[in-house]
Amino acid sequence: MSLHPKPRDSTGLRTALRTADPLELSARVIASGTADEPTNRVTNALTELDDGIAVVESFSHMVAFSTEAGLVCFDASGSLSGAAVAEALRGWSKEPVDSLIYTHGHMDHVGGSGAVAADAEALGHRPPRVVGHANVPVRLQRYEDTNGYNLAINARQFGGVPRRLNLGNLGAGASADRFVGADTLWPDITYHDHLTVSVGGTDFVLHHDKGETDDHTWAWVPGCRALCVGDFVTWVFPNAGNPQKVQRYPLEWAGALRRMQAFEAELLLPAHGLPVRGQAEVDLILGDLASALEGLVNATLEQMNDGESLDTILQSVEVPEDLLSRPWLAPVYDEPEFVVRNIWRLYGGWWDLNPAKLKSASEAAYAAEIVRLVGSTEKVISRAQELAETGDFRLACELIELAATAEPESVAAHGARAEIYATRRQVERSLMAKGIYAAASRESTAIIESTLADTPDQTP
Repeated sequence: MSLHPKPRDSTGLRTALRTADPLELSARVIASGTADEPTNRVTNALTELDDGIAVVESFSHMVAFSTEAGLVCFDASGSLSGAAVAEALRGWSKEPVDSLIYTHGHMDHVGGSGAVAADAEALGHRPPRVVGHANVPVRLQRYEDTNGYNLAINARQFGGVPRRLNLGNLGAGASADRFVGADTLWPDITYHDHLTVSVGGTDFVLHHDKGETDDHTWAWVPGCRALCVGDFVTWVFPNAGNPQKVQRYPLEWAGALRRMQAFEAELLLPAHGLPVRGQAEVDLILGDLASALEGLVNATLEQMNDGESLDTILQSVEVPEDLLSRPWLAPVYDEPEFVVRNIWRLYGGWWDLNPAKLKSASEAAYAAEIVRLVGSTEKVISRAQELAETGDFRLACELIELAATAEPESVAAHGARAEIYATRRQVERSLMAKGIYAAASRESTAIIESTLADTPDQTP
């Protein structure tokens, strides 16, 4: 049985996708090396990939296995999509969900668990048992402790996503002031290194490895030679450098991918992006991702050992273009430059080897001094605009920050700042960068509006 409903995005609108079957699409993309359709699809549509194996493509996906004792599901998607994912699952099977296995504790993977529990209650089933690594509850508690901070991060990180995708509050709970939803299910069963979950004669061999998170699980399902890999594979450049999140582990991530390769799997089931069929195709994807991460770590550590500064390393360490150009490594979410920063943080701490930055002046004092030396804020603004017009956004943004910091209520400075960052957002590839630059532009626009509203009307 294959279910191929009309693809829809998370708002319910029909999408422009031409290939309903994700395995068909992944085979074509891998064979050609180019993607003529989106490879990360948020449709909330279910496809049966094999007898008793299905995926609901969402943010994140749910991967489901049918066993003689009920369903085993990997991840529950997020709070905004959980109900739609549960509904799609029920279009395929009315079996109880015996086990819900979290690949990790990010809210786009666990936030929809309340909807899974509500579905079980509506059908008269017992709640699913929830399985995850021992660090998942530690993560959820940290989210509780940093609730406001994480809500702000998500609003900024996904500020570059089109509104129609409905991801602006991705990861937030059912209410706007809760990051972890009140109905989010915490794990009933936790493990540390390995755990085999057996349901209805089917074994799910869980492995823990660090990668995007310190609580990540990937699973080998020997009965169907399938790997459920969570966010170890996402069909974008590995999210190992997110500038707003806690430490990532790129070398450990690569090691996990190498261990997965040893299983010679026939089916790769990621939590984002396309499933993949075929031993050679699975091996290619895993190997390319591992090679990209290993290359960044090795090149960064080599220069660190030679005494180079973070700035020098950032200017020289890159991923080879033949790797970066592959559709499953596109830097449209995270990007290599951010990963280099995370490698430095992991192995070298926060100091970048610039002595002035060890105990630096306040940004406001520094900006005021530079403006004084230049002669006026207007000169700094003008130069920033000139640089932006030539495409030198790195330097343009440095200068416009000086102007806006030196005169935080300047309408001229914030007008230029809003425009420069809005333009830079358009030319950036990664969602991480787009979100931060969009937030900076919105911030300056709000300051201008507030300043003008407080200015007395001088009209005669």
